[in-house]
Amino acid sequence: MAAAQAGGKVLLGYFRKLDPATITEKTKNDVVSEADRAAEAAIRAELDFHFPQYGFLGEEGGSHGSADIRWIVDPLDGTLNFVQGFPHWCVSVALWDAEGPVVGCVLDPLRDDCFLAVRGMGATWNGKPMRVSQQAGLDGAFLATGFAFQLGERWPAFNAALGRVFPRAKGIRRAGSAALDLAHVACGIFDGYFELGLKPWDLAAGALLVQEAGGVITDWEGGQGWFETGNLVVGNPGVQRELQACLHLS
Repeated sequence: MAAAQAGGKVLLGYFRKLDPATITEKTKNDVVSEADRAAEAAIRAELDFHFPQYGFLGEEGGSHGSADIRWIVDPLDGTLNFVQGFPHWCVSVALWDAEGPVVGCVLDPLRDDCFLAVRGMGATWNGKPMRVSQQAGLDGAFLATGFAFQLGERWPAFNAALGRVFPRAKGIRRAGSAALDLAHVACGIFDGYFELGLKPWDLAAGALLVQEAGGVITDWEGGQGWFETGNLVVGNPGVQRELQACLHLS
């Protein structure tokens, strides 16, 4: 939490005040700013001070140290939103070991929302226990999704799947921050969420939030390869089961 808060404090200082000259494209339509880099530095400094023995994987700085147990950090999930001044972005900090996520924190600095989970110990939203929604199934569900320019040749498959889900859902939102989408499934705002091609830092904390709040995560085929592929189908048990069946790419 302290590390996420350190990053969030840095980001609040930059939001809607960024110098356009400090914004660059990593690849086409994938931007990074001095705010991302400064926030990651603040987060890493906090983590290294308390846990120098753990490795670190950050979106901007890459991988350092042990890969057996390491922090996986997205200092600014929703960079394009941040750069454009759209108020929907967050900080994601997680610790993973050989068995998966150990702790995860997603912090929304603008709303002062802190989502936290510890493996085997449940999940909290601003210090109070949180659970996934009670929505019975996909029909009438409130869903989140994401799609990025980087989908490339996978767009037709995603679009076809979206077409199968759309008639059944009450609403589908595409807000542009995967980590916040996962947090919002965990606390019951969304009933389910699906996306293709996420990176480890996008989902490392949010996945544990969902699991510890009683939710289910699979890949689009219904298996457990979601961390490797970044292809997620998430929700409370009833919604996730029907959503995955609806999305299955084959």
